[in-house]
Amino acid sequence: MTTIQRTAVLTGATSDRGIGITTARRYAREGWGVVILDLDGEKSAKVAAEIGNEFNVPAYGHEIDVANEASVTTAQAAVAAEVAAGNLPPVGALANIAGITSPVPFLETTLELWHKIMDVNATGTYLVTKAFLPDMIGNGWGRIVNMSSVSAQRGGGVFGKVPYSAAKAAILGLTKALARELGTTGVTVNAITPGAVDTNIRVGSTEEQEAAINAGIPLGRNASTEEVASVITFLSSEDSAYLTGTVVDINGGSHMH
Repeated sequence: MTTIQRTAVLTGATSDRGIGITTARRYAREGWGVVILDLDGEKSAKVAAEIGNEFNVPAYGHEIDVANEASVTTAQAAVAAEVAAGNLPPVGALANIAGITSPVPFLETTLELWHKIMDVNATGTYLVTKAFLPDMIGNGWGRIVNMSSVSAQRGGGVFGKVPYSAAKAAILGLTKALARELGTTGVTVNAITPGAVDTNIRVGSTEEQEAAINAGIPLGRNASTEEVASVITFLSSEDSAYLTGTVVDINGGSHMH
């Protein structure tokens, strides 16, 4: 077995058809320790244990509400305690995957919905990054990968409407500004912008909506979660050392610069 030197922390990684759980499994397959953070602490622990047992890597699960600073602080402290106890290697990667969307048209959007979408996607990325970043800086090595969306680049046009596109655009600004600020610390910050992916996040979309989305994708299909996970783990690797502040498109050609 390869010696495990680092742990990957993932938010939003318990959905059976989600990008997060697929990415967690891929990290584990590549020899990383894995931390699963999600709203359901019991399920987070269960998923972590299953992945740890399957791939024979250290794994830990804990509850987190990414939009709540106290919850994020508690989760980070719990992970740090596991590292200090020798149960996990030092945290080397953070994948900010947790997110929610909404298909509500702009004039039907309430302020409550606006805040909910912004809080989970944008503020959650800010809070979790701020919590886990100091230890990575202290270790002189780290990889942060933020989940944005093609919706941020093309102004929607997939499933999420205005609040979702605005929140995901905020993540791009955060990623680039933080990458510039962290420059020489050994910590890189990058973002991915998936297009249509075969997950549960678009529950409620109609067959007609799905057909229209696929019609606008040159490859003619959704991405698989494994295809997205492969990019996240690459951006967490030694091989990505000279990439920071980048935005990696995973959209089958639906948006070309």
